[in-house]
Amino acid sequence: MERRLAAVLIADVVGYVRLSQADEEGTRARFQAELHDVFEPAIAAHHGRLVKTMGDAVLVEFHSVVDAVRCAVEVQRLKAERNAVAPAPERLVYRIGINLGDVIVEGDEIEGDGVSIADRLQELADPGGIAISGTAYDQLKTKAEVGYAYLGEQRVKHVAEPVRVYRVLMDPAAAGKTIGAGNRRWRTWRWAAVAAALLALVVGGVLAWKRPWQPTIEAAAVERMALPLPDKPSIIVLPFANMSGDPQQDYFADGMTEDLTTDLSRLSGLFVISRNTAFTYKGKAVKPAQVAEELGVRYILEGSVRRGGDQIRINAQLIDALSGGHQWADRYDGSAADIFALQDKVTSAIVDALALRITDSEQRALAQQETNVPAAYDAFLRGWEHYRRTTPHDYKEAIPLLEEAIRLDPNYTQAYATLAMVYYRAGAREWYPVLGITGVEANDRVKQNLQEAQKRPTAIAHQVAGLMMLESGSPTAALAEFKEAIAVEPGDSWSYVHMGLGLTATNRPSEAITHIDTALRVDPHPPAAFFYYLGLAQFCAGKYDDAAASLEKVMRLNPDYEYPFLVQTATYGYLGRKQEAQLAMARYDEMRVQRGFIPTTIETMPGLYIRQTTCLQSFRKGLRLGGVPEFLFNSEFAKQNKLTADEVRTLAFGHRLEGRDLWTGKNRAASIAPDGAANFSGDWNWIIPGEGVIEFHDDEFCYAWTGGRTFCGTIYRNPGGTKARENEFFWSTGEHNFTLSQAQ
Repeated sequence: MERRLAAVLIADVVGYVRLSQADEEGTRARFQAELHDVFEPAIAAHHGRLVKTMGDAVLVEFHSVVDAVRCAVEVQRLKAERNAVAPAPERLVYRIGINLGDVIVEGDEIEGDGVSIADRLQELADPGGIAISGTAYDQLKTKAEVGYAYLGEQRVKHVAEPVRVYRVLMDPAAAGKTIGAGNRRWRTWRWAAVAAALLALVVGGVLAWKRPWQPTIEAAAVERMALPLPDKPSIIVLPFANMSGDPQQDYFADGMTEDLTTDLSRLSGLFVISRNTAFTYKGKAVKPAQVAEELGVRYILEGSVRRGGDQIRINAQLIDALSGGHQWADRYDGSAADIFALQDKVTSAIVDALALRITDSEQRALAQQETNVPAAYDAFLRGWEHYRRTTPHDYKEAIPLLEEAIRLDPNYTQAYATLAMVYYRAGAREWYPVLGITGVEANDRVKQNLQEAQKRPTAIAHQVAGLMMLESGSPTAALAEFKEAIAVEPGDSWSYVHMGLGLTATNRPSEAITHIDTALRVDPHPPAAFFYYLGLAQFCAGKYDDAAASLEKVMRLNPDYEYPFLVQTATYGYLGRKQEAQLAMARYDEMRVQRGFIPTTIETMPGLYIRQTTCLQSFRKGLRLGGVPEFLFNSEFAKQNKLTADEVRTLAFGHRLEGRDLWTGKNRAASIAPDGAANFSGDWNWIIPGEGVIEFHDDEFCYAWTGGRTFCGTIYRNPGGTKARENEFFWSTGEHNFTLSQAQ
């Protein structure tokens, strides 16, 4: 049986029995709708967990009481807006109670006094209001943007001691105020504060005396922080320095940083900045105060790794940026086989230094090791170094290293998951030609590696599974996978971004924005893709100015990232910035054509995961407003690259044309005699191979099959095509584009 401290929220419908008697089915349907539309988004936005619904009530657990109150305020304010426009018989009004207390955990359920008191508090709340316990208030005070009215000590059922109760005042004018607190309590608090201050001075003096050798560090200032401090201890693991004297060992020091970040992010009592942001400081001489103020964190973990042969030395220190003091510092020596035990010692020391409480499930998660084979771990870290750079050529380098890790440890699920993500992104971004495989092969390898990764799934495994479900048109199942990814590793900012993408794909772009904002708090210096997915969600929410700003950030971070240019085109179209829309589309087409693909039209635009949403029509409209042609034949590209009938005769008659489908890798060929007699063989999709004759309808190239059907289309030059890829030209039939080159 596990016990832990939790912030518990219970919301109950006022007069549910009366409403059900009047319209049982309608009341139940409205409750379920509001659970989905009001409670679940607010709970997710404030990092809560919906434990269960209890008829007409909702039980939610939070790690932070500040999050619990903010969630409750958001719910009540949204409910007030909805009720203002709803017919009186259809209005549901809630009372909410919040308590910070000890709970007993049984599987996914929680119970005990912590839950009972929250339930009694909701009974004391006003309809449409919030009541909180004294333990919750003591942690809150000015941390939430609300005020409080002290209701005194109340005796509640099944609780031996009286409970201090406060009503939450949601009027912005009351923010930061407490009404009705008595003088007796102030005097008690004052003397307690004086005693605590004296104790702090004594302890601080002893610590200072014990550590006179440590240099003074400039303290960070809260008022200079770019982001607000979280309401729980916050930390960043800066990239560990490689002190081995061999730059080739950087990957090992980076792996130490990655693993410590992952381990710490599993602790619910700690806010951990993502590794993506941490690595933006690699190789830079930065002061702890600067890092803390840029990221809105209090603690900085920094250190170094020295590796000589089989021996490893780790130096690490934890700095409190607000005080400028050292919380802890130590050195650990061992062999390469001890690397995981050494990492555990560093994590345990941080937990002790910050007095964190670890649940049984968190303890089990920390005890799990992805591999016990040091050589496999070493190969994985080398592969991960390339994976993290996210370029097609680095992916090509990563694959054999990850495969080596799996060869050394066939049960290394994180290696399988990373390989699955490599192949997924190669397919999604059309990088598979660089890997020397087809799109179909990339897709098959995703499935093969994912099957192994799911035997003990990591966050990346859940992410890949969710993305594959989005691709296959199962966005609801995808959301469940992304939710699991967040639960497994709350510090992996990609999980929140993928959840945002899934929500956009299910017509919930406003919720998507909230999740991506969470990712940006965990990862303040994110990859360009975060702003791309944010821009897509903002576009689908109709926030075109915000979308334009996000997509412009993508261009600054990664000007070679092509898909954002397409969304930017549609966004500028709605904003009336047609010239900029045309420039964005020209850049998008330029990158695609350089890789051997053809320009995009409304007819051939990629789905971007929104094919099943109402946003799709808005997106097409935006592209039209931005000047994107409906079909290829009436585009500027067609005018410049269309072949005349005479040019086609020169290309085809008396020659053999060969081509290959980039996605499937299947070959096709057309042997055409000088008199136009033709033999089509191989994969021509819906066109029937066999004997026939070539005809021309104006400039259209037509294959008249002897079986009685004729297939016509226009042949264009493909500026990005090459003879080696057999795509110097393409025959566009309206339904398909067949790439071709003259073989002989």
